[in-house]
Amino acid sequence: MTNDSHAGQIIILNGAPRSGKSSIARAIQDEFEGPWINLGVDGYNDMTPKCYLPGIGLRPGGERPDLEELVPFLYAALYESIAIHAGLGLNVVADLGHHDSYSQPLGILPDCARRLQGFSVLFVGVRCPIETIMQRREIKQEGRETLYARASEEMPVPEPVQRWQDEVHRPGIYDMEVDTSVLTALECAEAIRQRLDLGIPEPSAFERIAGGR
Repeated sequence: MTNDSHAGQIIILNGAPRSGKSSIARAIQDEFEGPWINLGVDGYNDMTPKCYLPGIGLRPGGERPDLEELVPFLYAALYESIAIHAGLGLNVVADLGHHDSYSQPLGILPDCARRLQGFSVLFVGVRCPIETIMQRREIKQEGRETLYARASEEMPVPEPVQRWQDEVHRPGIYDMEVDTSVLTALECAEAIRQRLDLGIPEPSAFERIAGGR
């Protein structure tokens, strides 16, 4: 779409809920030079009408086929916005949870990758063991319980949580991966900075995904 040397850098963080993506995004905004605009799932869902939520955050399992027709358009609009921001020289970090486990495959990630052809995109897999994610989900936030599915003796890992863990990293093609059970958000951001300094591999992960390879 563009090879403009003045275009901004794009970082896509992909992982399950509570894997630490938003904390890494904040660290990038705080620590990296220049303006970094966060165009991730939380901000986008804040703009989405309640009746269409969870929007692009629709979890794996095909539970809401009534929303699935809209989800590819929401993703397309978000990625076109990412392209516009980067084309104007703004850096973008987006924390998302891509998967293709809908009631039928929607092929959203390859479509999104094609929309960023010609841009510099670093695709980062944010890994976190299920045990750590469950611990984070149990933490009270601001003095109130979270609305997440809770563990029980009968089901130590709720099915929706396990589905995220199983599906979010398919096909697992990344430029780099970080593990937030080992690294802090700041350390993950520094690892990402070092990867950018070294240069994005060629072909990049998004180039391979866009080409179906």
